[in-house]
Formats: sequence, C-alpha cells, structure tokens
Amino acid sequence: MPRKFLKFSFYIVLLTFVGTVLLSAAIYQYLMPQLPDTETLRSIELQVPMRVYSSEGSLIAEYGATKRTPVQYDEIPTAMRNAFVAIEDDEFFNHNGVDIKALLRAAVGLIRTGEKRQGGSTITMQLARNFFLSNEKSYLRKLNEILLALKIERELSKEEILTLYLNKIFLGHRAYGIAAAAQVYYGAKLNELNLAQMAMIAGLPKAPSTTNPITNPQRALERRNLVLDRMLVLGLISEAEHAQARNTETNATTHKTRIELSANYVAEMVRQELYEKFGDELYKKGYKVYTTIDSTLQRAAQNALRQSLIDYDKRHGYRGPEDTLSARQLDQQPDLPIIGGLMPAVVTAIEKKKITARLNDNTSVDIEWAGIEWARPYIDERQRGPKLKAVSDIIKVGDVIRVAYHKEDGWSLAQIPNVEGAIIAPEPNSGAIFTLVGGFDFNHSKFNRVTQAERQPGSSFKPFIYSAALEKGFTPASLINDAPVVFDDAGLENAWRPENYNSKFYGPTRLRVALRNSRNLVSIRLLRSIGINHAIEHASRFGFNKDKLPRDLSLSLGSLSLTPLELATGYMVLANGGFATKPYLIERIENMSGEIIFQAQPAIACHECNEITVNTDEENALLEILNLAPRVVNQQNIYIMNQLLRDVIQRGTATRARSLNRADIAGKTGTTNDQRDTWFAGFNQDIVAISWVGFDDSSPLGPRETGATLALPMWVKFMEQALPRFPEKPLPRPDGIVSIRIDSESGLAVGPGHRGAIFETFRAEHVPKKQYESQETPLFNGTSPGSNGNGKSDSGIPDQLF
Repeated sequence: MPRKFLKFSFYIVLLTFVGTVLLSAAIYQYLMPQLPDTETLRSIELQVPMRVYSSEGSLIAEYGATKRTPVQYDEIPTAMRNAFVAIEDDEFFNHNGVDIKALLRAAVGLIRTGEKRQGGSTITMQLARNFFLSNEKSYLRKLNEILLALKIERELSKEEILTLYLNKIFLGHRAYGIAAAAQVYYGAKLNELNLAQMAMIAGLPKAPSTTNPITNPQRALERRNLVLDRMLVLGLISEAEHAQARNTETNATTHKTRIELSANYVAEMVRQELYEKFGDELYKKGYKVYTTIDSTLQRAAQNALRQSLIDYDKRHGYRGPEDTLSARQLDQQPDLPIIGGLMPAVVTAIEKKKITARLNDNTSVDIEWAGIEWARPYIDERQRGPKLKAVSDIIKVGDVIRVAYHKEDGWSLAQIPNVEGAIIAPEPNSGAIFTLVGGFDFNHSKFNRVTQAERQPGSSFKPFIYSAALEKGFTPASLINDAPVVFDDAGLENAWRPENYNSKFYGPTRLRVALRNSRNLVSIRLLRSIGINHAIEHASRFGFNKDKLPRDLSLSLGSLSLTPLELATGYMVLANGGFATKPYLIERIENMSGEIIFQAQPAIACHECNEITVNTDEENALLEILNLAPRVVNQQNIYIMNQLLRDVIQRGTATRARSLNRADIAGKTGTTNDQRDTWFAGFNQDIVAISWVGFDDSSPLGPRETGATLALPMWVKFMEQALPRFPEKPLPRPDGIVSIRIDSESGLAVGPGHRGAIFETFRAEHVPKKQYESQETPLFNGTSPGSNGNGKSDSGIPDQLF
C-alpha cells in the first residue's frame, strides 16, 4: 500500500509539474505576442515641460503641468541610486527582473489575509507597470508585469532601467522624476542634496501624494528613516553617516521652479508664438527654447524701467495705502504679492518721523524720515499737497503699504506706479533682441507694451521725414522758415494751429538745428514741401506699414500709432547703415535629446555689399541665397542722418545723454500733445534702444514730463550698463560725402576766414552754392527742393502759407 501511495503521489506531482509547465508555456505563448515592444523604452518621450532660456542659458520660464527634468545615469548621485535600491529592490543588480523570494512573500501574504496587496514588485516590474500597464490589481496584470520585466531585462542594461525608473516615477506635488522632486521639495539640484534629503525622496514612491514631507511631514520622516536604516543594514552607508542623516531635521518646503532671469514678457511672447505651431504638445515634449535675450542687459533694462517709473511716481505724490486693517485685524497679513520688488507691509506703529511695519514673513522693519518725506499727498498729475510735517499726515497704524529696500539708503515708503513704460533693445545688424521689458511687472499687468501698445511716437518719428527730405535734395544746411502757420481744412472742426513745444518761433532755420531742437513748424513745412506721398513711400522703407501712416501734414509730428517694436525696427535701419533687418527673439529650439529642431537664420546687414540693391528680381534672389538684408536707404542718406541725430545728443533736446561720455550715440526725443506719450529712440552701430513712458489710458503725464525728462533718463540708465559692452568706434564715411564751410545763417558755402563759418556735411551732388559777402540770407519761398516751381508744393497747398 505504501508503495502504491508513493507511486500515485509521484505521478500526481509529475502531472502537476508538467501541467504547470505546459500551462506556463501556454500563457507565455498567449501573452508574449501581446506585450508591447520594450525597445520603445530606449526612445521613450517622457512628458517634460517646455523651458525658455536666455542666450547664455539662464532659465526664464517653464510651461507644463508635469514637472520633470530628465537626467542621465552619471548625473544621479551614487547615494541617491543606493537609497532607491535599498528601499525598493535591494536585489536589483542581482536578479533578472523578477525577485522570486519577494513574490513568494507576497503569495504567503495573500494566503494568510486573502487580500491582494501590492508587493513583490522589483524596480524593473515597476518600470514595466509605469510605462505599459495600469495600476489595476489583478493576476493577469501581474503576469504581464512579470513577463515584461523579464523582456526588459534582456534588452536593457541595469543602468538604463534604473535611469528610466528614476526619471519616470511620480513623487508627489506634480513632480515626476528625482530631479523635479529635488527642485519641488528643496529648491535644489540633485548634486546639491544631502543624504537625508536623498533618503526622503527615495521614500516617496510608496505613497507620494499622502506621505510626502509637505502633506505629512511626520509620516515622511518615518519613511525617510526606514530608508536610512535599510541603507545601513545593506552596508551602503556608515554608522556615522546614518546617525547624522537621521538627526537631520526635515527642511522641505514647496519650491517653484528656480527662475534665473526675470523676463516674463519675453517668455509669454515665446509661448504664444510656439503654441500656434505646436499646440498642447508644446507643454509635454521638453522643448528647450533659447532666446536672443542677454541676461545682463535684461536685468539692466528692467532695473532702469522700474526705477524711472518709481521716480516719476514720487514726483507726483503719494496716493495712499492699498488697504487699512482694523485693530482686530492687525495680526493678519494681507495676501499680496511682491510687485516690481516693492513688498507689502502692515504699519504696526508710527512716530512723528518714523514708521514701523511688518513684512509678509513677519519681519519688522523701520522706515526713517528720509524714506518718507517724498510722500506729499497726490492731488492730480499737475499738483501735490503740502510738504509733510509728520508721518501721521499720510499714514496710520493698520495701513497696508508698500516698502522698498536699498543697500545705501535702507527702507523707504513706496507705491506701485500707475504710470507704465517699455524698453526694447535689438542688435541692428541682425535683429537679435538683447532685451525686452513690456511693463513695470508682468504679474501686475500682462499687457506687453513693447508689442501691443500702439501709441503716437511724436517727434521720435521726425528722422524719417528728414531722411525723405534728403532724398529730395534737401541738406542739413537747407533753410526752412520757423514761423506761425494756420490750416483751414473742411475735414476739421477747427483750424489747425500747430506750435513748437515752447510756443516760440525762430525764423529761418537750418534743418540740422531744426531737428536737434525738434522744431515742429519746420517739420510741417518740410513735409509739405517734399510731398506726403514721397514721405510715406520713403518711411515704408524703414519697415513702417503704409496703411498706418496718416496722409496729412500731422505725419510730420508723429501722429501715427506705433508700438515700440515697430519704432525699433525703423531705427535699426538708421543704425545699421540702411539695411532692412528684422527683430527676432527665438535663436534656436532643442528637443528633449538636445537636437536642434529650429535655428534662426536672420538676414544680416552686409556693409561690404554696397553694390547689391533691391531693384531687380535677380538681386532679390541673390540676397535670399546669401541670406543678406536688402539695402533700402542709400549710405549717404544714412550717414548724414546719423550726423544729425548725434547732434541731438550733443547740442539738442537729448543733452542728458552726454553723461554717457560717448561720441558714437545718436537719437531723438519724442513727446505727444499734452505729454501723453514720451519717447527716446537712441542707437549706435551695435545697439538700438527704444524707451517709452505713458499711462495705459493715455492720460496726460503732467507739465514738464517730456521725452527728454522722462523717457531719456530711463534710456540713459539702461545704456550706462549696455554701452561698455560695445567699444566706441568711428562711423564709416561712405564715398560721395564731403564737408565744407557754410555760413551759419544762410547755409551757403563760404571761404576760409568767413565770420560765422561752420563745417557741414553734404552729399557731393547737393553742395550748396557759394555765398557772396554782400548776399543776404535767403528765405524759404516755395521753390526749394521738392517744390514744383509754380508756387505750390506737391500737396497743392499754396506756398505763401509758409
């Protein structure tokens, strides 16, 4: 009987074994063809946000719901790798993808409890589940997971598997992968973490949403210590390292992505442009967008703009606190963001000439009288209240105010300016935008005034009228009568009586003098003489849209509407010698693998290509092949305009810029009616910079607030930082340019020794006639260049009006 029983038992075991083998083989044959191709893991595209960088690689912005920064195996600290292996799969480097012992432990647990629990999964199995399978707890999914793990182990190295796992895994607070977790919890890069922090991150995979150091610090701490204990048991750390790490406090807090350069207006321009091309994929594909922005110049521009707007705001008075808390609310802190570096604070005590205020972080600061006395009460843009005698004149306990800190002066009372501004600075020979600031603070107002604010440029547009006049035969020495003029037009309700800014008239005036002093009446007569059609056609060569240019004499005073970007485009032609280059912002785009998928190829100004123009189809084709910007204005014209605009700085309305001690800068101020817009457009051969200041609703800025007093100081502050980057160099003098002596009153050529003689620059074909000693100064009579000789200009307006 025993022998029969043993024999029966043997056959039962054998049949069971064979059946198990056959069943396993059948399952294998059935499931294997259905398994995904693990080779795709080598080329897997993780969901990685789009990042925007400056030209030298400073992070400007990150866009995407998933926070992830993929890293290579050799970028992962050894302690970080060991921590994950210790807690998740201590046999990782020994098994073939499946840990039989761990699976048996999970099976015993199932038999004892009758419940299917998560367990027995190796890192490779977790990788298979994360990439290819769901989190459903079923036997079929577990079989698929095992088979996939075996397949992955055959096709990928251990290093590749661990790297994929550590980049893919979810670690709480929208952080996917260890690099993102390091940033989210500690605001650090992987190589900046200590052992305790690495162990904390390694403990997150089990329950990342509920056992992370932000949501549940105590449970996260317990899990961290378990990781450290396992590392000690496995001999991965010493007892001293274990003790030190265990005694380290949990210092995790939520950190945003570490932004290295504040340029939100730039980032939003990039995002909008690329979203039109890529759609929602933009936020998942890990694109790295490198802009033309220079970090140093961007910071300089932002600081110049903010300081200039704050200075204007202080000149016009204090508008009062943003809020006032009651006595019962004094211990509360208003939920207000920092705007433009100005911090919110609650006034907790006042003395006659001192304020004590509490910042958002509960720090208490004292503001002395020197930082308060500017705050005379605001009445309107034209007037302020009386000088302060005591803090109580404007501030009381409970007021919610803004404060600013300066290294030299300490704390001061502040307020967010109502006035706004913009700066854009491109490189004129290629169009690469060095810096772009669209307002005081993007978080305060997302309206980008560089690209969206269409405002009247005022006198900053006059250079394009003068350039058009040079093409009609006028010269810097041409005389135009600066005298009153009245226009009666059936299309106007009232007669138009234009004036100079100071309401004075100066009689016959050379064009050089008229431009540097921004004489409105001379500009009007000049446009009338050359003809509006000619002026519009010539202005379009600078990139201005003909359809936006008014077809009346107000064009001479800049009555059109332009954005600072459009004005910068025009001034680039003046700066680069006459070539039509275009501003651009995106230098290149790289995909997640670092491959360049877009590279900007801007048309470049070629100063040695004087013979190439845009007059024929063949020449246009040649320009396209060589990627050269076409010449749109001749060299002689541009050279003379540069000389005239340098004079604006040396002797005209922009003499404040002489503080820069540079002879190579040129520019033009601009102020519109009632001081609603103020501009300065300046340049040299290496950089163009446009500054604008005004209210978004076009309210008047107040008396004496002009381009020279408001926009120009902002420009100077910026250029103080920018110009040292570009060594001073002479302006190349083209062929066909001559300098001769002229009489400063008549503008006619004179000989040596003539009293009142000065040197002036001319095109060789436009040298003025010689003046005889007995000859009187000629007056403009309607027959100068541009007149049709019959007493009327091309506009049809009688010359005697002038």
